[in-house]
Amino acid sequence: MSRLDAASLLAPSPPRAKPYAHPRGRRFFCLLSTTLAALGASLVLLFLALRPAPNPPPPNYGALFLSLGSNDTAAAHLRALTLHPHVAGTRANSLTARYVRDALSSLSFPAHITPYSVLLSYPVHRSLSLSSPGRRGAVTSFALQQETYRGDPYAAAAAEAIPTFYAYAASGSVTAEAVYANYGREEDFAHLAARGVAVAGKVALARYGRIHCEDIAHNARAAGAAAAVVYTDPLQYGGAPGEAAFPDSRWLPPSGVLVGSLFRGTGDPTTPMWASSEGCERLAVEEAMGGDEMPLIPALPVSARDAMEIHAAMGGTVAPEGWQGREDGPVYRLGPGPAVLNLTYLGNDTMATIENVFAIIEGAEEPDRYVILGNHRDAWTFGASDPNSGTAAMIELAQRFSMLQKQGWRPRRTIMFCSWDAEEYGLTGSTEWVEENLEMLSSRAVAYLNIDVSVVGPGFLPSTTPQLDELLQEITKVVQDPDNPSQTVYDSWIKSNGSPRILRLGDGGSDYSAFVQHAGIPSMNIVFGEGPGYPVYHTLYDDYVWMAKFGDPGFRRHVAAASIWGMMALSLANDEIIPFNYMSYSIELEAYTKVLENEVKGTAVNCSPLYNSIKDLRTAATEVNNEQKELRKLLLSKQLNKDSLKIRQLNDRLMQAERAFTSREGIFKQEWFKHLVYGPSDQNDWDTAVYPGIANAIASARSSNTSESWKSVQHEIYRVARAVTQASAVLSGRLT
Repeated sequence: MSRLDAASLLAPSPPRAKPYAHPRGRRFFCLLSTTLAALGASLVLLFLALRPAPNPPPPNYGALFLSLGSNDTAAAHLRALTLHPHVAGTRANSLTARYVRDALSSLSFPAHITPYSVLLSYPVHRSLSLSSPGRRGAVTSFALQQETYRGDPYAAAAAEAIPTFYAYAASGSVTAEAVYANYGREEDFAHLAARGVAVAGKVALARYGRIHCEDIAHNARAAGAAAAVVYTDPLQYGGAPGEAAFPDSRWLPPSGVLVGSLFRGTGDPTTPMWASSEGCERLAVEEAMGGDEMPLIPALPVSARDAMEIHAAMGGTVAPEGWQGREDGPVYRLGPGPAVLNLTYLGNDTMATIENVFAIIEGAEEPDRYVILGNHRDAWTFGASDPNSGTAAMIELAQRFSMLQKQGWRPRRTIMFCSWDAEEYGLTGSTEWVEENLEMLSSRAVAYLNIDVSVVGPGFLPSTTPQLDELLQEITKVVQDPDNPSQTVYDSWIKSNGSPRILRLGDGGSDYSAFVQHAGIPSMNIVFGEGPGYPVYHTLYDDYVWMAKFGDPGFRRHVAAASIWGMMALSLANDEIIPFNYMSYSIELEAYTKVLENEVKGTAVNCSPLYNSIKDLRTAATEVNNEQKELRKLLLSKQLNKDSLKIRQLNDRLMQAERAFTSREGIFKQEWFKHLVYGPSDQNDWDTAVYPGIANAIASARSSNTSESWKSVQHEIYRVARAVTQASAVLSGRLT
């Protein structure tokens, strides 16, 4: 009986026709009526008192999650994680693994550490000196050391930092003239060759900024250089002429050195294409170091201050205008010489133990479906931005999930937290885990949500696989902009770009690589801070002070990043129907194919197979969207149980469609990468290539210009078309 029904029993009865009655009888019946009414009211009240209270509506866990964000929590974890430099394979990084494990365990999440033995690289000795006939025999020996700054609270800990170096650089000594190669791209070395500037046997001097250091070293070696020196140019990293450097501004101090890895592969170099599990097959260290994905030449990173001295000593033709530096620096010349560089590098390439940390929130209804959240933990130095802004956000997010659990929340599907190790060396920790668990992940992973650097400044820059676009946009409409409380992240995102700007995950820039490009799992990566980088990237100055003063004063951006990350996970883990929309995939593929058609214009290559397959994908995406809407209506009207097999089957199709874009044979010339739509550029590991196998085949065909090479391009187009057709079939759930 409802409260409304009970109230109606106590309401006055409607008037009736009055029957004739004796006055005494009338009084009796009045007393009886009054007594019965009182008794009825008492019984109703007793019934209401004894009846169990109706169940309160379930909490709005999304709103509760957003309300629990804590700037102080994020700041405290970041401070603790960045007290010391913590390079992969060192004791300091092992301590951070235990910090993350203990932080997650304290929230009552089962947590554990999974170790791997992998090939890492450390410096033993480095030296660099400059001589030139014009310098009257004077020799400058560079200190190759980053200086601490005024009032540096981490000055003592800075002494623990590994000396500036490039991981996996070849050991050796080179004395040769310097040649300036701009950003070290293929086209830069081609320009030098066209100008008759000899590179063979020289030391290539290049600046960081357009491609990553491993590609610079690779291109230098391909051009015949005996060694490479790479620096951070003040034009990109030093601010305007006369502008102060950190700690007075966000810009890199003159002694700053950007370190990194020169390995162009992915994962442990001794276990290419398979997991580095205990007792596994391995290449010998010497064999791994001799592979083509290694630099095979000595190389060193140097500061802007040292590079300016080298530039000042160089002669030859004045470099083109686009190759010049800041106006207050020396004029850049191409060389070779007369500046002579004497470079020595001795490295220790050795097997070491790395440690991935995991914590689990088991799903209530579908524990065998995984929503995976990941961030790497290892850093070249203190790593306040890269990567521990992401680690701090992940722990802050986990704390909110723990509070939700105390309010009765339990996700429908399992949520996993992953703290990866040795990402900086070549995405090593995540790659080995994905390779080891590939079959399980292929059948069970719903999505992988990555944050590497969560915060470097204002502005929102996400990357996704396309079926997550719509969900991401909806989530950003409910998360407050950390820099403007009067609007949402979505509002500011639209204002800054005109429309939501979403990048794709084809590059090798972070731990999503193994999930997207090897396993075909829908994925996302987000960062607050637009642009290709930030001034203190991979240097000694990426510390807590820089973050608190310039990256995220107040730590509001950390909380916003965790909010978007967590809300994405809540939706993917809780919604009965997985909120994927493949329509944007079909629209985007059609746009890509039009660009491709222009690329092959004038050849015998035909793009019709691709267009036909994309048409099928659009039809399948439309059908599955309609199916989702219909099932949601049935769920809302209680005509369908949330555990219905129909929902499970639909979700399986939504999960597996992304896998269909992969090929067991891999991309042409890049076999580890299986995704035929998104992959890394062959020329720049940090660039996303669309249809990467086709792009590689076109590059080869243009070089050789034979009929066979153009047939290879056509073959790659058919391969992609078959993958798109398979994705359509998976979405539709129909056999031919």
